[in-house]
Order: sequence, then C-alpha cells, then structure tokens
Amino acid sequence: MAEARAKLRAAGGETPDLDARLLIEWATGATRLDLVSQPEKLIGSAEAEKLRAALERRAGGEPVHRIMGQREFYGLPFRLSAQTLEPRPDTEALVELVIPVLEQLIARHGTAEVLDMGTGTGAIIISLLHRFEHMHGIGVDVAEGALATARINAIDNGVGERFAGLKSDWFSNVSGKFHLIVSNPPYIPHAEIAGLSREVREHDPLAALDGGPDGLDFYKALAQGVGAYLYKDGMVAVEIGAGQFQDVEALFKSTGFSLAGEANDLGGHRRAMLFGQISNTQF
Repeated sequence: MAEARAKLRAAGGETPDLDARLLIEWATGATRLDLVSQPEKLIGSAEAEKLRAALERRAGGEPVHRIMGQREFYGLPFRLSAQTLEPRPDTEALVELVIPVLEQLIARHGTAEVLDMGTGTGAIIISLLHRFEHMHGIGVDVAEGALATARINAIDNGVGERFAGLKSDWFSNVSGKFHLIVSNPPYIPHAEIAGLSREVREHDPLAALDGGPDGLDFYKALAQGVGAYLYKDGMVAVEIGAGQFQDVEALFKSTGFSLAGEANDLGGHRRAMLFGQISNTQF
C-alpha cells in the first residue's frame, strides 16, 4: 500500500491515496478492512503484475475508474467503454429530481415510459429502472459501442427485460410517446474543450462533451423536438453546465415549456432542470 501511494504521489495526482486503495482492492480482491487488518499480507505474482500495470496507467494520467473498467453511480455498478462518458456523482442530482415526478406519473398511469437521450453507460435510465419496477425505458445513443455497454449494464443490474437500446442521432429514429424524457447532453462549449483536465479531455469521448460553439447545441435540439414525443402530462429533465441555467430555460420556454423544478449538485451548483408543457396543469 505504501509503495502504491508513493508512486501515485510522485506522479502528482489529485487523490493518490484513494486511487492507490481502489486499485489495490480491484487488483487483489481485498476489502478495505483487509488492507487495514493485514497491511503486510503478500499478494500473488499475477495480482502483483495486475497492480503494477494499473499503477503505471494511473501514473500516466488514465482515470482510475477507466483502469478498473467500471464506476459506481447511484449505488449501482456501471461498466465503462471507450464510447461512454464516465458517470459522475453530480449527475445523481438529475436522478433525484425526477424520482418524485415518476412516483406521480406511475400513480396516475400505473406505468411510466421513459426515454433517455444520449444514454452512454445507461446510468440515468438504469438507475431509474432499478428504482421503479413499473417503468420501461429506452436509451438512445448514436454510438453502437455505448448502446452495447448500456445493454450489458441493464442486464448486470437486473433490469434488462425493461430496457431497450436505440441507435439514433437524437430523434431521427425515435417513435412513440413518453411520460418522461431525460438527458445529460454534451454541454461543454467547443472552445473550452482544450482547457479540460487531461483525464477528461483524453479519456472521455469528445462526442459526449462538445456542445458546440456555445455549449447549447443539444439543448436547442431537445427543446425543438421533445414536445412531439411526450404525453400531455409528460415532462423533460436535463443536466446543465455552469452558467447555462437561464439560456436553457429560455430555449424550453420558447417551445412551450415552463420550468417545473431544479436541483443542485454536490457542490451546490445548479445542475438539473425539469420542464413541463405550459398547456399541462397536472404539475
């Protein structure tokens, strides 16, 4: 443990001690308790080589969860792939925002059909499916690799029978109506991509980050298209980036929606927004 910490500290990472512990647990199968109670326990040669390779990759700047191949989100494990954004804790604000909405929709209709635009790992839609047994979900993504990962994650988390993946460039292949549409779209302004941390810039897919010149390209597409796919009392919820609240609200207002709720992330920043159709008086 001490050697692993020293190596990552020397590499200059932000959380070398935590990263070292996570990689040791992953490479050896040890628990946190094992590391505390048996700090001098020897590991096998295969485990040692796996750990050595993982530490080298981390020291080289690869994110620890990319090395491990999965990350926890909303208490569930999600596999990662090259075509998926690594789910972050801040996105849990979006999940929390729509839970009471889904409770009302399911109470009213007996079920809920939910669409996740730009699903990636499927973290958002699968977390909701895991919470609500009377819900069905479709995850939309343009990347086949992301959809394959999301399907595996749905099966791993016990909701595979209620999840479907759909390859579509936003709404191009979408059909039907939904009670709720959620999305964590790309929202980084193009000029800011180069200034992102190396871990994000080099290891998260660019297509999942780049929101166009002002970061609003995909909100514009959502605001313009989403109304055609919602039931009368349907809602839409999105994650947003820093300083985008007013712009996103204006975009949805211009297409017949009103703000129905918002949620902050762990840092206290506005992170998720909920909209309802102005003609709907249910909420």
